[in-house]
Amino acid sequence: MTCRRIVAKFGTSLLTAGSNRLNLERMTGLVNQIAQLHDRGVEVVIVTSGAIAAGRERLGLTKKSKGVALKQVLASVGQGRLMNIYERLFEAHDITVGQALLTKSVLVDRAGYLNTRNTLLASLEMGVIPVINENDVVAVDEIRETRFGDNDNLSAMVANLIDADLLLILTDTDGLYTADPNKDPSAEKIPLVEKIDAQIEALVSGSVSGLGTGGMVTKIEAAHLATASGVAVVIANGGEKDIILKIAGGKACGTRFQPVKNKLDSRTRWLLSGLSTRGKLTVDDGAALALKKKNCSLLAAGVVEVDGVFQRGDIVDICDVKGTKLGSGITNYTAVEVRSIKGAHSGNITDLLGYDSGSEVVHRNNLVIL
Repeated sequence: MTCRRIVAKFGTSLLTAGSNRLNLERMTGLVNQIAQLHDRGVEVVIVTSGAIAAGRERLGLTKKSKGVALKQVLASVGQGRLMNIYERLFEAHDITVGQALLTKSVLVDRAGYLNTRNTLLASLEMGVIPVINENDVVAVDEIRETRFGDNDNLSAMVANLIDADLLLILTDTDGLYTADPNKDPSAEKIPLVEKIDAQIEALVSGSVSGLGTGGMVTKIEAAHLATASGVAVVIANGGEKDIILKIAGGKACGTRFQPVKNKLDSRTRWLLSGLSTRGKLTVDDGAALALKKKNCSLLAAGVVEVDGVFQRGDIVDICDVKGTKLGSGITNYTAVEVRSIKGAHSGNITDLLGYDSGSEVVHRNNLVIL
């Protein structure tokens, strides 16, 4: 495996080595490995957690913090300390780092998505290693542990954003197992996942980790997004000696998730990212088959259910009746309009709405199927 561009995600449990504070020895080992890759011409972007842990240590707090406001204070105290550690460690290798604090809202807008992409790519061209974190001070959704999850999904979005070859999610476990290895001694590690399906998702349902906001569930979500964008993903134990160098060199470590598509263009990756999704359309089996096998547009006749509030021109997810995501696309109709015409023949749209914005709910040119 030859990697030209890598996104490396460091979780809180990894950076603290299971303690209540950042572990300098652990962070030094990680930085040393990235510095070696940098010297070989490999471009690396770091997505790091740890700001709240750093703030907790500075303020002398030992218990896990509760309440959004307190966590935001800890993030504001700890982010500078976290970044200072990275700066000092990389300075020893004569490498410059640049801080980027992102929120999901920044990337929702297409212009914001492209501006962030251009900034990160320009940094890499100049030999700067971007160090990215979720802006915990303002990103309430992430701190409330709703969906973003300990930067796992953020790391997948960054890999999507910069067209990475590999997303390396380093944590305190050796990868994906057939069961919880802490509870089931017969659990076996799964070295390779060809496709993330319902069976894989069922393996991690309800799993959590100790210090961070994410668990294996969010890592699988991240892997799903990244692989759909043509990025290979490896989940591995960051505490293993030279783990980054081993994986970058092609050695089989942890669990590898194969990309399901070739590299996608920027617009397609943006559509698939889920950043701007405003709703969901559930389609019947016939429509699902036509979308997957025949590269067809989505017609009103195939829509059986509408979720969310969206306007014409918004991005919606498209799922089958089992709830499996088929893809994403830009809708020609609002949520209210689709509810009125779902299941109807295209020729009846004018009769139902009094006007016609096209025979397709989502045209194939504005549709990306996984």
